[in-house]
Parts: sequence; structure tokens; C-alpha cells
Amino acid sequence: MPSPDRSFLRRDAVHTARLAAPLVAGHLSHGLVGVVDTVVAGHHGTTTLAAVSVGAALFWLPMLIPMGTLMALPPMVSQHDGAGRHADIGPLLRQSLWLALLLGGLMFGLLSLLPHLLGPMGIAPDIVPGATAFLHAIRWGIPGFTLYLALRYLSDGLHWSVPTMVAGFGGLLLLAPAGYVLTNGLFGLPELGAAGVGLASALMFWLQALGLALYLARARRFAHLHLFAHWEPPHPATLATLLRTGLPIGVTVAMEGGLFAATALLIGRLGDVPAAAHQIALNVASLCFMVPFGLAEATTVRVGHALGRADGAGVRRAAMAGYALALLTQSLSAGVLLLGHDAIAGLYSQDPLVIALAGRLLLLAALFQFPDGIQVVSAGALRGLQDTRVPMLLAALAYWGIGMPVGAGLGLGLGWGAAGMWLGLTAGLGMAALLLGLRFLQRSRQQPTMTNAG
Repeated sequence: MPSPDRSFLRRDAVHTARLAAPLVAGHLSHGLVGVVDTVVAGHHGTTTLAAVSVGAALFWLPMLIPMGTLMALPPMVSQHDGAGRHADIGPLLRQSLWLALLLGGLMFGLLSLLPHLLGPMGIAPDIVPGATAFLHAIRWGIPGFTLYLALRYLSDGLHWSVPTMVAGFGGLLLLAPAGYVLTNGLFGLPELGAAGVGLASALMFWLQALGLALYLARARRFAHLHLFAHWEPPHPATLATLLRTGLPIGVTVAMEGGLFAATALLIGRLGDVPAAAHQIALNVASLCFMVPFGLAEATTVRVGHALGRADGAGVRRAAMAGYALALLTQSLSAGVLLLGHDAIAGLYSQDPLVIALAGRLLLLAALFQFPDGIQVVSAGALRGLQDTRVPMLLAALAYWGIGMPVGAGLGLGLGWGAAGMWLGLTAGLGMAALLLGLRFLQRSRQQPTMTNAG
């Protein structure tokens, strides 16, 4: 790709950083949800921590589908904004809320059935009751979570990401005390264990959705869009457009998350200590991932806005700014993991065996910080171009054609255990970074249009 003028690139990097900062903060707060859940469960007991590890894997794996599907909203909103079609934004949001309710209902039904698969999956018998209780509790918050996603993606697509940050940290103010009280049975309440973690999370999801809806309805910034002025019934053509663009994103995100979730389930067959150590390492790695994920969402919005203006050079500059910022932030996270792996693991558990194994896994997590940053920013730039179907296929090859076979072969076939599975994660993310990066280079050479590139 020809290098743009450095002053333009510097300006684009500043704009991306300003847009991404609240997104990163919001995602970090979202990642801290997992930290709070893991710390509360870990201090309740190793079995509780292992149960939350397995339950969280089964919860987030299917939830990645609606999360990714609704990610079609920011680039579409941003393109409308860039092209000056503000009257189309309100109806688009209202249709996305219908889609969010549909997806939330489907996920509630699925989460009601998944606990029956724990036994056939070979999950250790002492983990199954806690994991089941966690899933049965957290499923009640799913519709609230999908509605919240639609609302925050609308705000993000309009270059106003502060509400994401506020809602995220506001939720943490509820989750931490509520989770601790419900899990340990304080103030005369029954001790719910893993179910208490799930119930506190469900309550947080609903309060975040209601709070953000109230803000969007009353904020002057959005008054001219008439977001809730009236309601239309579901519009099949609009829903089909959202699904056509968003479902491949959902599948792509689910394939990456599914690689981590499947790894958790396979490690869950090895017993309490490996499952608990994996949960700690995965939680820390997920927290690190929130930074490039926020940068990727900002890149999506800025690429989409440039696409709405038919500005091909702007598309390329927005992507290059995202790459530069991701390399910088991933250098910092890799350094933290290399220097502080044992100390970080010690914050989660009091079990010396769990701490030792988690520390080794965090060293492996440092290896995939750079490819993880490159692949997620590439995916974000491609979403801004509404190029979603080919990236879905490339992600399938990387994660499940490379990552999972390598991880299963090393971890289970050669007996390397959890460490072998994490080397498979590194291989899958590295291949995704290569393939998605090349795909964006190819697409960026073409003059962007307002049509779906598929």
C-alpha cells in the first residue's frame, strides 16, 4: 500500500485514538466483568472457579453470534452519517432493536439447553453442578445484553463512544458487591456459589440496557435523529440487510471466540487445576484484547465514514492508523505479561498449583499479542468496507483449520496439556493476522463504493 503523507497519518492516528479511548475503556470494563467474576469465584473455591470457567465458555460462545451480528450497525450508521442521510439512522436503530430481541430470545432458549451437554462433553463431574447453576442464572440477562449492544453500537457509529465507557464502569459498580454477596451468602442470603456470579451478571446487563436507553432518549446530541419518536413493526428488508452484513461478522467472531471456548472445554476434561488456571490466563488475555478490540471498532467507524464520503485514501489512512496504534498497545501488553505473569496469577487464586500453571500460560499469551492485534484491526477495517463473507471463510481456516488441530495435537495428542492448547491458540491467531491483513491490502486497492463487497 502506498504510504500516505505522514502529517495525514498522524492526524488520523489522533482521531482514531480519541474515538477509541472511550471504546477501549468500555471494553476494559467489559473485560473487568470477567475479572470480577473470576476473582469472586476463585476466592470462593477452586471448584467454583472451574465451574465458572466452563460455564462462561458455554455462555460467551453462543453469545458471540448476536454480538457480532449486531456489529453490522456501527459501519451502517457511520456511512449514513458520512453521506448526510441522518433521517435513516432512527429507523435503522429501531429495526436493530427488533433484531436484538429476536437474537436474545434465541440465545435464552439455547442457554437453557446447553447444560444438558456438560456430561456428554466429558466435563469433570464435580464441575457440572456449578456450571449448570451459572448458566441457568446468567441466561435471564441475555435479552437485556442484546438490547444494550444495539444501543451502544448506535452511539459508537455516530463517533460518540463515551456512553459505552460510562455504562461499562457503572455496571461494575453493581457487579462486584452483588456478585460477592450472592456467591458467599452474606446478609442472611443463601450461599449461591457459581449461580450467584451468574445472577449478578444478569442483573447488570438489564441495568446497563435501561440506563443507556434513557440516555439516548434524553440526550440533546441525538435529539435530531428522533430515535424513539415512533415505532415501526419489523421490516423484513431492513432486517435482511442487517443479517446479510452482520451474520458473517457474528460467525467470524464466534469462530475466534469458539477457539478459546473449545480450548476451555477440552482443558476442563483435565480436572480442576488446569481448568482454573486456563480461566485465569484467558481472563487476563481477554482483558488485554479489549484494547485492540476498541481500536478495531474505532477503525470500523472511521473506515465506514470514509466509505460514505467515497474517500479511498481516507479508508487506507484510517486502517493504517489503527494498525500503528495496535502495534503500540500490544507491545505494552506483551511486556506486562512477560514481566508480571506470576504476580498477576496470584491475584486470582490462593492455590499454588493453579498460580504456577496460570503463570506459564500467561507467558504463552504474551506470544500472541501482536498477531491478535493485527487480526482484529484487519477485521475491523474490513467491516468498515462491509466486506464480511470472505473474512468469515478466512477466519474459519485460521482458527479451525490451523489453531484447533495444532492445539489438540500438542495438548492432548502429545500430552503437553494446557500449554499445548495455548500454542494452538497462537498458531490460529497468527494465521488469521496474515490472511485478514492480506485481504484488507487487496480490498484497499479498489475504489470503495457504497455496495456490500461481500
